[in-house]
Amino acid sequence: MPRDAVLVIETSTPVASIALIGADGTIDSRTFQSDRSHNAALFGPLRELLAGRTVGLVLVGSGPGSYSGTRVGIAAAQGVAIAMDCPAVAVPSILAVPSAENGNACLAIGDARRGTFWTAAVENQRLAEPPTLCDADMLRNEVARACSSGMKVFSFEDPARFHPEGGAIALEYPDAAGLWRAWLAADESTRSAWLAAPPQPLYLKPPHITKGKRASLLAD
Repeated sequence: MPRDAVLVIETSTPVASIALIGADGTIDSRTFQSDRSHNAALFGPLRELLAGRTVGLVLVGSGPGSYSGTRVGIAAAQGVAIAMDCPAVAVPSILAVPSAENGNACLAIGDARRGTFWTAAVENQRLAEPPTLCDADMLRNEVARACSSGMKVFSFEDPARFHPEGGAIALEYPDAAGLWRAWLAADESTRSAWLAAPPQPLYLKPPHITKGKRASLLAD
């Protein structure tokens, strides 16, 4: 258990936030907007929150969302965890939005670029299934099916990206306080799985590795 405070970092969207949860449950949070420069905007508020404080646990949003933003948040979380000698744990950012709280069933959607999209079902404040890639037709079918069953549909991106009029798709951003509530709502087996896994982005596709064109400098 945390020996003092819990640091929470959520940088998977342009509306980023961090929070320090005190031992008494008080939440001190900072919110900032920075589309592609979280690496510059994160460290000022992070320095403010950590001044003179001891942290026993670091939680960080794993997306899916901005790949650069998510990686910056995870790198910062790991750095603080090393300095404080405490665990750094990745929690899916999808769980940290209003639609996912109170155990409501909902559908998260997003643009995976290059003509592909992703969907992820959330229920009882946990991922019912991991994010799945689909094409435009499959996305429309999934959204229609969710709406017809009364599920709320949300995205971290402008709903007009998926439908000219937005339709029933809500724009919602995860935040650090929501990520903390998702951690509190998780059962012991889910927390144990998060704790056991190394923090990394919630990949929609396998990470791309570019092989060098030069021959290996190491002899066989």
